[in-house]
Amino acid sequence: MQTEIYLIRHTTPDIAKGICYGQTDLDVVQSFPEEVELTRPHLPANIRTVYSSPLQRCSKLASALFPAHEIQFNDALKELDCGTWEMQAWDEISKAEMDPWLKDFVNVTVPGGESYTIMHERVLRCFSEIMQQPSPAVIVAHGGVLRSILAHVTSTPLKESFDVFSLHYGCVVKISGEPGNLSHELLYNYSAAGKEWHRPTVNSSQA
Repeated sequence: MQTEIYLIRHTTPDIAKGICYGQTDLDVVQSFPEEVELTRPHLPANIRTVYSSPLQRCSKLASALFPAHEIQFNDALKELDCGTWEMQAWDEISKAEMDPWLKDFVNVTVPGGESYTIMHERVLRCFSEIMQQPSPAVIVAHGGVLRSILAHVTSTPLKESFDVFSLHYGCVVKISGEPGNLSHELLYNYSAAGKEWHRPTVNSSQA
């Protein structure tokens, strides 16, 4: 069965740089309408099904792009659960907690949260189900979720996925082909704000 799925990352969240967040339900910034219009031209008109993380930075984008669709929200498409680190400044998280995760963020679980592997497994279960549904389809989700899917499609090790897939807010990636033989194409990926930084600055975490 031929598949055509468009991955869309949410637009810019309303959060200061340097703050750890995952499943915190952040709102979007005031430039949201303009960001929506930058993403819109890169999507086809014949989308049949729309799936989204229920967090509002995704749900608002899905609703704005596809007002005529019944959006299917799925908790499995949420970002990594950052547990007790949610909404803490990266540089204020204790070194004792942070160092093991920095050394192996794929397998080490965030205190009270998830590891990248745990998130990857739930995302792939959801993605496999979506693959069986009518397409063209859309998935509106988070950077970690999209990278997890792309790592699976391209057989990229999870530990390399953040370096291999630089995905800016509002980006669009097309996945197409048959199960076991999928390809991806980056249709839109622009950031006026530059590179994000979702980890402590060097040598700054507290003992």
